[in-house]
Amino acid sequence: MNPVYMAGATTVALLGSTGSIGTQTLDVVRADPERFRVVALGAARSVELLAKQAVEFLPEVVALADDSRAGELAELLPRGVELRAGDGAMASVSGSADVTVNAVVGFAGLPVTLATLQAGRRLALANKQSLIAGAPALREARRTPGAEILPVDSEHCAIHQCLRAGQRAELRRLILTASGGPFRGRRAGELGRVTVAEALNHPTWSMGPQNTIDSSTLMNKGLEVIEAHELFGVPIDDVEVVVHPQSVVHSMVEWRDGAVVAQLSLPDMRLPIGYALAWPERLPVRYGPIDWARLSALTFEPPDPATFGCLTLAYQAGREGGLAPAVLNAANEVAVEAFLADRIEWLQIPSVIADVLGTCERSDLGGETALAPEVVYDADHRARRAARLAVEARAC
Repeated sequence: MNPVYMAGATTVALLGSTGSIGTQTLDVVRADPERFRVVALGAARSVELLAKQAVEFLPEVVALADDSRAGELAELLPRGVELRAGDGAMASVSGSADVTVNAVVGFAGLPVTLATLQAGRRLALANKQSLIAGAPALREARRTPGAEILPVDSEHCAIHQCLRAGQRAELRRLILTASGGPFRGRRAGELGRVTVAEALNHPTWSMGPQNTIDSSTLMNKGLEVIEAHELFGVPIDDVEVVVHPQSVVHSMVEWRDGAVVAQLSLPDMRLPIGYALAWPERLPVRYGPIDWARLSALTFEPPDPATFGCLTLAYQAGREGGLAPAVLNAANEVAVEAFLADRIEWLQIPSVIADVLGTCERSDLGGETALAPEVVYDADHRARRAARLAVEARAC
């Protein structure tokens, strides 16, 4: 059935539409079809699902990063839907809608983030790496009139909501909650032979492989500390991490008078997606509602940096600023890819990252210096090369 849109509907460009966040974004659109109209879809290489989405939502344009499959996709698209293919295809449609959802995986999402902000549009950001690694290249673009970032990460969406409770001058600290992943409570000596399947077995969230492995190492939480610093202008050391295995409290804000404001819901990424799409309104559809009669306990504990060394490395890179977060992210992506391919062990992921942070040249451009995108891309490239060498030295 073809979608029927109301005049004045919010237009949406969804890049990374075939992944976990992308498909859940389309769930949100389906639940409120009079409010949202999908005008652009994009994916890296998932031709069949992308074509199926195009048939259902009839966007104006579809973008495919893998141009070798463009001919195959063209045969499956509805008549009248424009196809763009190649490295810059998704970025080329990023400013075409009221809201762009960046659900591209990893550093590859930076061009989408940059193009959306330069176009003065709202960015619903599910691609944390582009802000973390690309922050120096985004500082000018974020000042474009109309440009704004609404976080889709559940933790940062929670912080965004909690900050509405007070004035920024009254803020004491941000508290990010972490599920602890599949290895919560285990020590390094117990994790020497972790399998890929074990690391991908997240207890509460359904995510893609990169984010799931990052959750198992707590790198996802370290990256989110840097992301919180960039989104909300809070010093790195005023962002604290606490382990909360139930994943019901998504994050908290502590005010100077000791009051703590938290956002709670059952794990459901459609809630932060809908929040970012509809801001400053709230959707009428309930996602993750809590049955308080059945919620027996909420528990909290400190993280274990001795076992989960990625968290310490992320704080280190965040304090340095500049290109250090780009180096951290690149090394992590390479290390996780190697672990997923059974080339290194799970415990070697932080050691690869530490090697790269210790050896990769990144000049003395720290702090809040604005840099050209090419400088960030070059740092990412050099860090990936160093990380591959570090992986080779450890390869199983």
